[in-house]
Amino acid sequence: MSQRLLFVCMGNICRSPTAKGVFDRALRDAGVEFQSESAGTHDYHVGRAPDRRAVEAARKAGLAIEDDIARQFAREDFHRFDRIFAMDRANFDHILALKPAGAVARAQLVMELVPEYGIEEVPDPYYGARAGFVQVIDMLEAAAAALARDLGR
Repeated sequence: MSQRLLFVCMGNICRSPTAKGVFDRALRDAGVEFQSESAGTHDYHVGRAPDRRAVEAARKAGLAIEDDIARQFAREDFHRFDRIFAMDRANFDHILALKPAGAVARAQLVMELVPEYGIEEVPDPYYGARAGFVQVIDMLEAAAAALARDLGR
């Protein structure tokens, strides 16, 4: 059965498009059937491509995320996806506040997939140095590997 996955951060130009790229590769390599998208809880960057620093870090990791176009998370996403992965607590709370009655999607923090990692939230690299974008990829690769193992069984 194909999984429908949504990755969510605040503006949909750094963490969530990176998460989509990282998870797409891990799940594809594991032979998992899936569909994925990314979204942001805020409309700051709707219609824009990912941040150039995220694109550069992803490219160095062998990922192509530059074609992902930012969109805003919508209440209907709870009916379109099976699982919704938030990058941090603030965005998770924002998502849950929009959850309609009868929603089918399971929402969770992405790092809950790897509690042994010891970090609960994927930090927003937007206002930091380029190293933050690499850290995001490292964290998400651990989480993606865990989901790939779980769904690839």
